[in-house]
Amino acid sequence: MKTDQLNPEVRARICTHMNNDHQDALIELARHYGKAKMATTAQMLDLTPIAMKLRADGEVIEIGFEHKLNDSADAHRSIVKLLKEIPKSSATEQEQ
Repeated sequence: MKTDQLNPEVRARICTHMNNDHQDALIELARHYGKAKMATTAQMLDLTPIAMKLRADGEVIEIGFEHKLNDSADAHRSIVKLLKEIPKSSATEQEQ
């Protein structure tokens, strides 16, 4: 994976990728970390070294990272880590 500093262009690229290719993951993040339990849509608005900003069903949610991100590869690892930490039963319960 190519490593890029989190400048505005890279941040926009990550947001576009997440919004186009990982809608389910964004909904899971919003439901679990953003406490938007009933969210059916989510969009990544921005990604900074300290947090990601999502819009879930019209509500803006900020989800902090456990450390300051260094670059795009660190952002990828950190988002994947957050997703892996979501209990599987949590995602399943939301769909019922």
